Amino acid sequence: MQFQALQLAHEAGIATVRLNRPDKRNALSLQMLNELLGAMDEVDKSDSQVLVLTGAGKAFCAGMDLDEVKSLTAKSHNENVEDSRRMAHVFRRLYDFPKPTIAAVNGAAIAGGTGLATMCDFTLAVPEAKFGYTEVRIGFVPAIVSSILVWQVGHKIGRDLLLTGRIFDSAEGHRLGLVNEVVPLEQLMTRAQALARQLMENSPASLRVTKRLINGYIAASLDSQIESAVRENAAIRQTADFREGLGSFLEKRKPQWSGR
Repeated sequence: MQFQALQLAHEAGIATVRLNRPDKRNALSLQMLNELLGAMDEVDKSDSQVLVLTGAGKAFCAGMDLDEVKSLTAKSHNENVEDSRRMAHVFRRLYDFPKPTIAAVNGAAIAGGTGLATMCDFTLAVPEAKFGYTEVRIGFVPAIVSSILVWQVGHKIGRDLLLTGRIFDSAEGHRLGLVNEVVPLEQLMTRAQALARQLMENSPASLRVTKRLINGYIAASLDSQIESAVRENAAIRQTADFREGLGSFLEKRKPQWSGR
């Protein structure tokens, strides 16, 4: 597969997927989502044993692409369901990826960017990185990531992060268990590669089965939760609050919520 929105490189058993839209802060476009799926398929079939996900430039991933955001209110319900399902498929594919995954968060990881980091087995982040499940701040819902986040950090912390939509840094992410290590930028990829090599000392078959075992603990409930999340994700886009939140975001003003 030919890639334009990302780069894929294999070296010494490590596959590195680099989101490559630095001028857009590596925002998630439809093309990037499709290429992420293609890249994961290629890594799955390759001899590489570990996948490292990072970003080009100063950001890891700034969430959904602005042009994609602008088009949401014009989509039909069925189109919104299909769009939500695509995002869910990308996140679930990364979460269930059979080989170990490492997010090397080199900068801001907001909304969908935080979601990508959450889905990886390990998350390394630079001190300057910012995270946030910010969807509620624009009348949206962090539907797809919510079930996995709550599984990882518990209901109380999950409610804090999802209901406030607040931004938090790498240090707090580490305290909450969402960031494994805080690493200086100049050492980030070196540390990610060292962790990958440590993982590669183990049996690939054992790693694959262990991941499947861990994920299997919540697989059945996760299936139904994500299906509900897809429906809620599509439904919220038909509300007045979503249109107001989106409009205020694009116009850089404070939203006037109606609750509808």
